[in-house]
Amino acid sequence: MADAERSLRAMVEHWLAPDPSGRVRVKRFSHRRTAQARYVCVETVRTGQLVEMFFFRHGDGTWHVFPPPRERPAMRVAGQYAYL
Repeated sequence: MADAERSLRAMVEHWLAPDPSGRVRVKRFSHRRTAQARYVCVETVRTGQLVEMFFFRHGDGTWHVFPPPRERPAMRVAGQYAYL
């Protein structure tokens, strides 16, 4: 159930609350191979105004309105990780 609550559809409905008679359109999207980061820009019309919002896919497969944290370089020292 938690995955369904963080699906792209659920996030669009939560944040944009599109008019049932209106349309929601994916305006642009990206998939960067290096970081496996994805984003989707969605637009709809609410109260006569165009509204756009970006959604970012995180490593666990859920979608959020903020980008996932960057992976920082790390090295192993004496059995523990030391972050740079």
